[in-house]
Amino acid sequence: MKILNQTVSCMVIAAGLALYLILISAATTRQGAGQVKNIVLVHGAFVDGSGWQPVYDILVKRGYHVSVVQQPLTSFQEDLAAVQRVLDMQTGPCILVGHSYGGGLITGAGNNPHVVGLVYIAAHAPDKGESEAGNGKRFPPVYKSLQKLANGFDYIDPAHFYMDFAADLPKEKAEFMANAQTLTADGVFHAVTMNPAWRLKPSWYMVAGADRIISPDLQRMYAKRAGSNTVEIQSASHSVFESHPEEIAKLIIEAATKAGKK
Repeated sequence: MKILNQTVSCMVIAAGLALYLILISAATTRQGAGQVKNIVLVHGAFVDGSGWQPVYDILVKRGYHVSVVQQPLTSFQEDLAAVQRVLDMQTGPCILVGHSYGGGLITGAGNNPHVVGLVYIAAHAPDKGESEAGNGKRFPPVYKSLQKLANGFDYIDPAHFYMDFAADLPKEKAEFMANAQTLTADGVFHAVTMNPAWRLKPSWYMVAGADRIISPDLQRMYAKRAGSNTVEIQSASHSVFESHPEEIAKLIIEAATKAGKK
């Protein structure tokens, strides 16, 4: 009888331990479900990833793991491959963020299984069969500074860069950006989107209300069509990714929090 009682006691203890482990595992899963900690930032045309540093600094201080893509701007396929390489390095779910031309890149790359949410910052979000250049004709921007070189690359005329691209940044900063441009292959703006990720995954959009490079009306159309959670900064230029880092970081954190709960 004594041996039987001991056996029963051991079984009860084992069952209790198993139940405890199950409950701990379930709690851990629920806790982790709302915590997307990986953020991937994609820059637009004519600039490089260094412009993301103000946003990067805020997110890192908040405990996020942030990666910044440095795509070459030499062709859409090469740029897309650069984004995919960084996404493949992520160790868990991530939020993919794109500014300007980078929006077209995240629209394609967002199909990567690591991506659980998309954030567009004054960015293109083309649908299947569309190009950024084609949509720009539907909602014409007001800039007059785009210059095309005979070798197939484009740049923004430095004399107009401040007013057209970065009017809400200090003028000295804008002048440096103007003279540190990354020349961009004209062909990237004509790439046709095939499988837009925003049709399958949740998205967030920040409209720059004073943008001269991408029409604010085009941005609003993109956001509405994608059903994006949208905020608008009326006075923001196309360089909103640098001029309003706090607001952008807040939107990204919202995406990371809400996408992680889906």
